[in-house]
Amino acid sequence: MMKYFSTNLSSDKVSFKEALLKGIAPDRGLYMPEQLPKISKEEIDSFSSKVYYEIAFEVIRKFTQGEIADNVLFELIKDAYNYTVPLEKVVDNSFVLRLDQGPTASFKDFAARMMGRLINYFLSQSKQKLLILTATSGDTGSAIANAFYGLDNIGVIVLFPEKEVTERQRKQMTTLGKNVRIVAIDGKFDDCQALVKEAFADPELSFLNLSSANSINIGRLIPQAVYYFYAFAKLRKGHADDKVIFSVPSGNFGDMMGGMLAMKMGLPVEKFIISTNENDVFPNFIETGKYIKNDPSLNCISSAMNVGHPSNMSRLMALYGGVMDEKGHISKMPDLELMRKEIFAISINDLKTRQTIKDTWDAYKVLLEPHGAVGWAGLQSYLKQNHSEKSKLCISLETAHPAKFPEEIIKTLGFEPELPESLKGLEDKEEKYEFLKNEYLEFKKYLLK
Repeated sequence: MMKYFSTNLSSDKVSFKEALLKGIAPDRGLYMPEQLPKISKEEIDSFSSKVYYEIAFEVIRKFTQGEIADNVLFELIKDAYNYTVPLEKVVDNSFVLRLDQGPTASFKDFAARMMGRLINYFLSQSKQKLLILTATSGDTGSAIANAFYGLDNIGVIVLFPEKEVTERQRKQMTTLGKNVRIVAIDGKFDDCQALVKEAFADPELSFLNLSSANSINIGRLIPQAVYYFYAFAKLRKGHADDKVIFSVPSGNFGDMMGGMLAMKMGLPVEKFIISTNENDVFPNFIETGKYIKNDPSLNCISSAMNVGHPSNMSRLMALYGGVMDEKGHISKMPDLELMRKEIFAISINDLKTRQTIKDTWDAYKVLLEPHGAVGWAGLQSYLKQNHSEKSKLCISLETAHPAKFPEEIIKTLGFEPELPESLKGLEDKEEKYEFLKNEYLEFKKYLLK
């Protein structure tokens, strides 16, 4: 059975089930696998003939062995991934991986649906109840709300920054009801996340049996490693020296960490391009070796990436031998030289984001939304600086459906994107959510009530 340690190194190692249900370690660190399982070249080769849920089973089972039977896990995974995962060619060897076909039209569905099924399975075995606290900068809230909606033994409270999500993103959360409660906070995403973390550390709330469904939960990260294996397996040419370049639009760094786990497990990655918006904390760190948070975070059109201190930074540091606490203090520097070798980090401003949406549509009739445009712009910047890499397989992640950002698409391209089925009818549904000030005591009173 694999064990999971806290990035703050002061809590006991736990099983996958414990890490999943706790969400965050008692010392406020994030759980990481003690030793990453390896996937051989031969096994990766075999993925080319498998469908998505079969690949997901082969990857996820390596983290849960000894805790959940293979036949049970397989059925949970098959049930979770019942939608398509398109790979769209743009030009030459460059593709867009569209992670926007799930029930909430966001890449968060890949993690949330699997995580919801795993948590529900473990709770049903022990007849426990759980209260999920989650902060969202846009898509996490709707994905989590959808994944856990209607489950009797799980309550969900989602906090979102009142002025920094689109109307459609908000309505995907606020029109559900039942066991899902939505709270607007007068603040930023980082404020919402800080309230959640403080609640986890509050001993007076321990009786609530709190857990998290943010990417601070290891149950969110592991499923996100899968689509990196899937994309490579489906697009590789079959040569022995095949390698892939990924560009990942990054905010709280959960999506990126899924990819980093995949690479460390054996996926042949030439380079990871970490593309942020103007919240350029990580690109600055890669360049200078100094970590300085953005406080407050900057409000950019790629709203789900408006994060001034990515929680998963502590996991990335741990992956490279460093130690960072939840506040961003580095007590042991990671291997910065290796980081710079494996990662290309870049910040893309709103002007460049909008121009990328326009240029990509005009040249290739490929429709990107702001987050995907940040990823694509990062890839183009990297290839411009490294001409010899153009012959390699390049995959940029599109993390949400363009129809979730109609205002920006209309402003930039002059038309409204066609709605996917998952977004139709939202306008006619009744919303229900509450408002709280950005004050922990007020949030605590709300939880106790």
